[in-house]
Amino acid sequence: MKYLARLSFRYWFAWLALFYGAWLFLVVQGDNLALALEHWSMALAMALGSYAAGSTPMGGGTVGFPVLVLLFDMPASLGRDFSFAVQSIGMVSASLFILCRRQPLAWSMLRGALLGSLLATPVGILLFAPMISELWVKLSFAVLWGSFGIFHLYRLAEITDCEHKGDPQCPTDFRVGLLLGAFAGFCVVSVTGVGVDMLVYAALVLLSRVDLKVAIPTSVVIMAFCSVLGVLVKSLAGDWQPGVFGNWLAAAPVVALGAPLGVFVVSLLGRKPTLLIVALLCVVQLVWICASERQALSGLGGPLVLLALLLCLLGFEWLRVLGLRRELSRGAAANGSGAEIKAVAIEESLIPGVK
Repeated sequence: MKYLARLSFRYWFAWLALFYGAWLFLVVQGDNLALALEHWSMALAMALGSYAAGSTPMGGGTVGFPVLVLLFDMPASLGRDFSFAVQSIGMVSASLFILCRRQPLAWSMLRGALLGSLLATPVGILLFAPMISELWVKLSFAVLWGSFGIFHLYRLAEITDCEHKGDPQCPTDFRVGLLLGAFAGFCVVSVTGVGVDMLVYAALVLLSRVDLKVAIPTSVVIMAFCSVLGVLVKSLAGDWQPGVFGNWLAAAPVVALGAPLGVFVVSLLGRKPTLLIVALLCVVQLVWICASERQALSGLGGPLVLLALLLCLLGFEWLRVLGLRRELSRGAAANGSGAEIKAVAIEESLIPGVK
């Protein structure tokens, strides 16, 4: 921790010099300029995606996945692999920028999520993801991020009002992070290329009631770690989908600066407008994917998607209720027994049915 606090921007600039040097080598030495220009549209799309990656709890793959799958009609597995590849540049760049700016992070949950994802993500990529069909990769992405968008649309004001800075030594947060990192790494990241950032962020703002200025940078760092881990596993297994390299070559130089730009700009403009726009995009991609797959969803698929969406929303609400109870208990412990009585009354008014 103390070492991280001493980091300066020279490390970020050194990273940029290293990356752009390697990228130029690949373009010039490998005669890949035409390949990069051929995928210029992905670079344009990831200009938005990288900004969202740095300023929200949504990784760059949240934009890259639907662009490849919906606009370009590519396989969902390509969208997943591209998410790993492009986020290993954009999210890493944003993470280094965050560390160099000495932004506060929720270290307890982050440490747990790093350990959980380290253990579970490689297993999920190698064993679980190959069992999931292309259709359900699409639908898993659509439901997860669609529910996330819907939840933000009606809980945005409450989420942005959280002010707790987090406890760097909280054992509960560590255990929650460990479980979420393992679950997301095995079941979500391995299938869609994104997701651990969103789940860790949701736990921080809903369960731990952590300020967005802490929760979002923390989600960026964990997604960067999982993306690099995904790239390593995919490379060692030799299991990359065709087409990833060309799209990565075009988008990587954009996201290396775009994601840190999102981190910086949102600190000046505030997060609420950006979160609102990205939440709407999440809902739009849910509707788009369901409409494009309406034939496949004509039987039991449609009700299953709706059920999964409701379960995700109920899960977010459950975390919120637990978080409100935890916040009220924390306040009662700080202020004494009189505050405890008041906290119970407030709890009953905020959480219908709780007595």
